[in-house]
Amino acid sequence: MSPSDVPLQVQTRIDELREQLHRHNRLYYGHGEPEISDSEYDKLFKALRDLEEQYPDMVTPDSPTQRVGYLAGQADVSLPPTVASATALKKVPHDRQLLSLDSVLSADDVFAFDKRVRKELDAEQIEYVVEPKYDGLSVVIVYEDGMFTGGATRGDGQTGELITPNIRSILSRFQCLKIEGNVPRRVVVRGEVYLRLPDFQALNRQLTERGEKTFANPRNAASGSLRQLDAGITASRLLALTCYDLMVSSDPLPRTHWETVSALHAWGVPVPDPAQRQVCEGIEEVIAFHRGMLEKRETLPFEIDGIVVKLNSRDFQEQLGEKSRSPRWAVAFKFPPRKELTTVQDIVVSVGRTGALTPIALLTPVEVGGVTISRATLHNVEEVARKDVRVGDTVKVERAGDVIPDIVERIEIPGEQRAGPFEVPRACPVCQSAVVREGPVSYCTGQIVCSAQLKGGIQHFASKGALNIEGLGEKTVSQLVDKFFVKDLSDLYRLTGDQLLSLDGFAEKSATQLLSAIRQSKTPALDRFLFGLGIHHVGHHVAQILASEFGALEKLLTVTCEELQDIRDIGPEIAQSVVSFFAEERNVAVLTDMKVLGVTVQTILRTTSERAGLLKGKSFVFTGGLESVSRQEATQRLQALGGRVTSSVSKRTAYVIVGKDPGSKLDEAKRLGISVLDEAGFLELLRAGGD
Repeated sequence: MSPSDVPLQVQTRIDELREQLHRHNRLYYGHGEPEISDSEYDKLFKALRDLEEQYPDMVTPDSPTQRVGYLAGQADVSLPPTVASATALKKVPHDRQLLSLDSVLSADDVFAFDKRVRKELDAEQIEYVVEPKYDGLSVVIVYEDGMFTGGATRGDGQTGELITPNIRSILSRFQCLKIEGNVPRRVVVRGEVYLRLPDFQALNRQLTERGEKTFANPRNAASGSLRQLDAGITASRLLALTCYDLMVSSDPLPRTHWETVSALHAWGVPVPDPAQRQVCEGIEEVIAFHRGMLEKRETLPFEIDGIVVKLNSRDFQEQLGEKSRSPRWAVAFKFPPRKELTTVQDIVVSVGRTGALTPIALLTPVEVGGVTISRATLHNVEEVARKDVRVGDTVKVERAGDVIPDIVERIEIPGEQRAGPFEVPRACPVCQSAVVREGPVSYCTGQIVCSAQLKGGIQHFASKGALNIEGLGEKTVSQLVDKFFVKDLSDLYRLTGDQLLSLDGFAEKSATQLLSAIRQSKTPALDRFLFGLGIHHVGHHVAQILASEFGALEKLLTVTCEELQDIRDIGPEIAQSVVSFFAEERNVAVLTDMKVLGVTVQTILRTTSERAGLLKGKSFVFTGGLESVSRQEATQRLQALGGRVTSSVSKRTAYVIVGKDPGSKLDEAKRLGISVLDEAGFLELLRAGGD
């Protein structure tokens, strides 16, 4: 099955999951500021992985399932001025890729892992090493001739951020290795930086006394402390380090993992306490160790969220190999979340950057695993109804490295007088636009006027696939909104040079360039403009369909659900979303303002019915990467004109489309005399409708 044959709903869901996971990866790996719990992240990741396994042609190299961490250099979220952003730190390539671990939650999953390993190795029993899974920040440390010479964060697994001064401030007595330990000339060690619970509580107490924002948990505190621009601040935070792998050595590597950790210990490198790690003869001992560590968890002076299970034999590790983002010879066996009882003081609604309304329970503060919890997510109205949570109820909450924990269940109290059921507000609490419901999720329809959605909406509007306004990155957008220079999308076209010069990071040249980029965006193609508006469920493909079917923006202002559902690939959810968007008077007012300010959305002279079939029977082959459109989008646009895309060049091929770094298909096209188009020529062919 080719990507073009995958149902539109599946394509949309995959795109949504990837976008969410990329953002959460940047927040977690890049900044230590996660918005969701580990368990919620794992659910999103599993949902994407399951879809990609079902539709393997949809797998892309940049998918979160195919890589570790986040893409260094991507647009960063806003951070405190003392904390380094992903672009503020120098990038450094790792000697070897830093892989992540697949996670499992049950003994059955661990037995399945063992069964798969034994089958592939044709072994009756496997020797494992188990050790705590520290809840901190992964780093690499380089020693040369026994001396510490550099350190870096994990980053995207291939490239990290150089934080040598900060690591040096943590190492103290570990900067020089013990020469009598027969240290190789060069070693690269992987470890975890974390904060002990007493030090975390002391740090939060100091921050509270100074009136500063506290950290949600020790992991966030460790990450925020390690990414300080001032290494003196890092040194003051009393961070701890434990190392668990020898990634590179100028001498031959030890043949077992246990010997590796023992060698690190002999050299003076901090490693997990021998009482907290073990060699296991078979998977039953692994299960027993996990059970024992779970019982000891609350007595440890630091956070762990499970154990790591690794094959001890390096030969076996090498035989099993690695997947794109994780080793096949190790797994993280997670602990179940912590749970405590508290009461619901109120239920309020939070409006996310996509416009989704999320019920949030405000709780009587309760300590769960060393962290005080005062609110918990209820996800959506169906979840509230299913759990039947109301104001005043006693509930069980759980935390597993969470920023916003979950409510597990309501605890029934005999004879209690309960409040009425929760109801979603009819108007957005932020902008007062109408609220519509799509399945279990309620959305604010004021997508381009709602301040809760505005920052993400502007970035989407300015993105490469939409109006391509270079210079409107996350940091700039955040300042524009925070200073009230941009209150809706139309305000982008009112920006002045003086306003831009008042922003951090702007000088005369950069301000002029951004204003020029905004002016150049005033004549967008209809499909790009529709995509840029960020209407729910309207991705590239749907935007192209709408543009082709209606030809002009004005026609969409009065379109009905029935008219939309008559169009192929437009279902009831998409139709309702489009109608709701253009029915919201505030959205229409912004579009009117944009028109007054000189934004002229280009019309399409011929609709789909007039253009369909112009390329009927013609086959196309792509080679190399396209820059302005994705391969999937290009395929869909060709199919809308009746063309088809094939994977190999033959005499029946009509055109070969050549992008960046083309392969052997270009040579084959030249040999057969097939017409060759570069990207500009291809786009012109699409614009001309195949004439």
